[in-house]
This record gives sequence, structure tokens and C-alpha cells, in this order.
Amino acid sequence: MKINEFGNKTIVLAENIGLVIIAIATVIAVAIEVTSMISARTVTLADLLLLFIYLEVFAMVAMYLNSGKLPVRMPLYIAIVSLARYLILDMKSMDNWRMLGVSGAILLIAIAVLLHRYGHTNFPYKDK
Repeated sequence: MKINEFGNKTIVLAENIGLVIIAIATVIAVAIEVTSMISARTVTLADLLLLFIYLEVFAMVAMYLNSGKLPVRMPLYIAIVSLARYLILDMKSMDNWRMLGVSGAILLIAIAVLLHRYGHTNFPYKDK
């Protein structure tokens, strides 16, 4: 077995172990969140947005396992939802500049998603 082949297999194994760890940690986080909703006997918008973020993490792990490629848009979607959750939950305690900064960050990330999608559809990678 060549060194390069061994190195590639080791890296793939490490990636898969990391993905399994991320998936298990996400399952644990979802279970903790659901348990907290059950004990509180209420579901808030913050809970739903957090569960949506966990769902996006699962989708990102699944896409990576299926295609072997890290989808760039998925972390951007997670960032948008996370910033929106932060904005919604802490809006009352935020000053105007912080609120404007978070809103601007959401806008910039959304523009990055649009640019990425535009580039991906109009300038696709050539097959090797």
C-alpha cells in the first residue's frame, strides 16, 4: 500500500468519524431540547428555530456523506437562521446599531448564497 493511498484512507476515515460524532452530538442536542420543551409544557419560537438549525446540521451531514462534498450553502443557511434567531430573541435588549449590524450580516450572507447559486448554475465545474 502506498503512502498516498494510506493517507487518503486515513483522512476519509477521520472525516467519517467526525461526521458520526457531529450526528450523535446533534441527536443528543435535539433530545435535550425536546426534553426541555416537554418539561416546560410549551413550545416557543426559539425552540422551533433551534430545532430547525439542528435539522439543517443533519441535512448537511447527510449531504456530505452522500456526495463526499461539503455543501457551502448549508452552513450559510445555518448562519442565516442562527442570526435570525438571535435577532428575534434578543431584539428588546439590542441597541439600534447592533440590530442593524445583525440585519446587515443576514443580508450579506443571503447575497453570498445568491451569488454562489448563480455561479454554480451559470459556471458549473467541468467533469474531469
